[in-house]
Amino acid sequence: MADIFTSFSNLIKGEVVTPEHPEYESAIARWAKNAERKARVVVFVKDADDISKSILFAKKNKLPIAIRGGGHNAAGASSSEGGLVIDLSRHLKTVRVDEEEKLAYVGGGALWRHVDEEAIKYGLATVGGTVNHTGVGGLTVGGGYGWLSGRHGLTIDNLKQVTIITANGDILTASATENNDLFWAIRGGGSNFGVVAEFMYKLHPQRKTVFAGPIIFAPTKLEKLVQVTKKWLENIKEDEGMNQICTVIEGKPVIALYIFFNGSEEEGKANFKDFYDLGPFKEGAKEIPYERLNGMLSDKVEHGICYYLSGISQKTPHYESTAEAIKKITEVVQQGTFKAAVLFEFFSLAKVNSVSTEATAFRRQLSHNILCTVRWSASVDGPEKTGEARQITKDVHEIILRGQGNLSASEQQGYTNYGHDLDLPSSLLGHPSLDHNAASSRSQNAFAENYPRLQAIKKIYDPEHIFNKWYPIVPAA
Repeated sequence: MADIFTSFSNLIKGEVVTPEHPEYESAIARWAKNAERKARVVVFVKDADDISKSILFAKKNKLPIAIRGGGHNAAGASSSEGGLVIDLSRHLKTVRVDEEEKLAYVGGGALWRHVDEEAIKYGLATVGGTVNHTGVGGLTVGGGYGWLSGRHGLTIDNLKQVTIITANGDILTASATENNDLFWAIRGGGSNFGVVAEFMYKLHPQRKTVFAGPIIFAPTKLEKLVQVTKKWLENIKEDEGMNQICTVIEGKPVIALYIFFNGSEEEGKANFKDFYDLGPFKEGAKEIPYERLNGMLSDKVEHGICYYLSGISQKTPHYESTAEAIKKITEVVQQGTFKAAVLFEFFSLAKVNSVSTEATAFRRQLSHNILCTVRWSASVDGPEKTGEARQITKDVHEIILRGQGNLSASEQQGYTNYGHDLDLPSSLLGHPSLDHNAASSRSQNAFAENYPRLQAIKKIYDPEHIFNKWYPIVPAA
């Protein structure tokens, strides 16, 4: 097969990397070490034509396909065991801003850091991820919550157009006026419909500095924190947000509030006065350059270690279940192998839900996101610990859900960009392979009432189901 890859490399402008290549190990490296897979070939594509030829080559040679943008999916959706990886990260990461039209043209392999830094030069911004080394591609097609969601909605609500290469190699423009069925599907339907070479985002005027950062509390403050948070949420404004992170630092549980106000330090501290009045033992929030906002948490989730992520939702903060969850993760961390955290995410959802569920493929909801993370060193049994990490998140979920009353099956499954099991081998999960029915059920929960329409569009653009790495949508019969 080596001769086939040699011939293929002569057909494209980018680089073709196979296991014999000196760059192979770095080519398959991912943010989460346990998400790495031994690809048969990695193609660093240079343009849409390279992507088209890569898709057709993979189909001809019956190679499974994965798409790598930022490589941030902990379940391995950007990797392919024995398959072909279309890697956008080397050549397709440019950001071009049209200041007059307030638009950003962003390569499918760019990171949110690239977008934030370029757009703010013009006093502009769009809704990006809260970890700035996340890729634009995965977050966007999965929906995209961010610090600016209160004012500007989801990332997909600010997406105006894409250049996408579909399963038959066609290079298409998708927007509200061109291939609008495909444009509807990729706004929340993930990577099920093709490879996006370029995104075009709407940009908004943005002040150059914002108030943001951590204020940290001891668990003894939890009950009052829940009370103040409930009161705050009743009148949450479009220019503020908060991540409440329950974690363990130096063996002791803490509650770190990462707060955000789109204004000055004086305005921000006044806005969060009720929280400050509770007496945090450490304060780090201050006025910072806007481009650092989405990087506040980036160094907490470094590359090259193992991760397990899983999301659920919450209707309202709940003291007893949160206290029990803190106790659980503290016990886990004190055992020495894992570090764990539960992140409660709060943005105003009014703007997000001003867009109807039928307008895009994304499943909109009135509940807030929760993310449970477990991480551990790749040198401590590495990926083989994934099954244990999965059980930890499952236990934490069960604890939290006891305080949330009646959540739908979709809400219990959580935000689609916050982790899933669908590409994790059974050897890592510690249970038999997930069958077709289980995968289908998860996908139906992910997209709820939009799933049948997605199946119909899938039949048009990918009837052979070659894009199947992220909540796979089965083509309509």
